[in-house]
Amino acid sequence: GTSWNNCDFETNLCEVLPKLNLQPGWIRRNGQSGMGPPYSDHNGNESAYFLSLSSEMQSSSAALRTNVFLPTDEHLCQIRFHYWVSQMSGTFMVGLQKHSEDTVTNIWQVSGELRNQWNVNTITINSTEKYEVVFLGMVETKRQGESVAIDDITFSEGC
Repeated sequence: GTSWNNCDFETNLCEVLPKLNLQPGWIRRNGQSGMGPPYSDHNGNESAYFLSLSSEMQSSSAALRTNVFLPTDEHLCQIRFHYWVSQMSGTFMVGLQKHSEDTVTNIWQVSGELRNQWNVNTITINSTEKYEVVFLGMVETKRQGESVAIDDITFSEGC
């Protein structure tokens, strides 16, 4: 709906992701960048932007962290996102870091997708304290075409 805060990466302005310009492992690019798959965003648009892991590193993981969200009282926080995980060594995780905890709790993970294609997922978060959400991409090897990408993250008003 209209109340969902959307990050489609067409610009660098993503209010929910304050450190978008500072994350060394993620790069904002499109399918025409010459960096391997994916060759389009989740809508099949070759010139539309998304985030993918930088292919410069031999093996890498990179985190994308949201703003601090307030506790979810009457509205649960729903986050919908499109993701691409290459079949050999890609892993994509979503984690929850509560204010009182030092560690990130893994709430969703996918790895080694059999088909190189965009998929979509929605996660629901219920927290009694302030929290941040962490999107973590990992690739173990940098073989040709190994990649992890994310596009169109939308946050419900409960976030």
